[in-house]
Amino acid sequence: MRRTAGALIVAAALTPALLLATPAVAAGPASSAPAVTAAAVTDGTPVDEMSEDDLRVAIARILADPDSGRGVKREANKALDGTVEDMRAFLKTGYRLAQAEDDRVAIVRILADPDSGRGVKREANKALDANTPEALRAFLETGYRLAQAEDDRVAIARILADPTISDALRAAAEEAIDGTPEELRYFLEVGRYEVDG
Repeated sequence: MRRTAGALIVAAALTPALLLATPAVAAGPASSAPAVTAAAVTDGTPVDEMSEDDLRVAIARILADPDSGRGVKREANKALDGTVEDMRAFLKTGYRLAQAEDDRVAIVRILADPDSGRGVKREANKALDANTPEALRAFLETGYRLAQAEDDRVAIARILADPTISDALRAAAEEAIDGTPEELRYFLEVGRYEVDG
């Protein structure tokens, strides 16, 4: 019983700070949420071979991860309150399903953002329509960044289509349009203002 109390104290101490955390992807187009799998927190030990203490440590790591969303935290805490088999079930399948729930929320937030462009909305809707944990995660890890880059290229092309822009801004936009997703975003958020600033 003492182990359970200790784990719950750690979880209770971490939960208030983490409950309001949202997946890193929702913060902006240049960020990405790392994919943490049950295998990553179990140090390669098969879940069925883990002791009760090892299971609790693995779940505590998930709870301590700042990218864990509300669904993951809720299910992790349920598992900690349950039996050893509940903890194993969480690490085997519950974590993946709870992460998919949190990923869905992150994608809906991206869709609700008025600054999300057509490419982002198209790819976000594809991920939601596929409705698999893998499709949701893939969008947040790579699809969002690439779709944002597509939208950023369109925004830069619109700048280039303006006949009234300065030569310096035109040169900077022409250079940026062939850049990486991060360079595109930087140009739109900062670079274009530095040129004409």
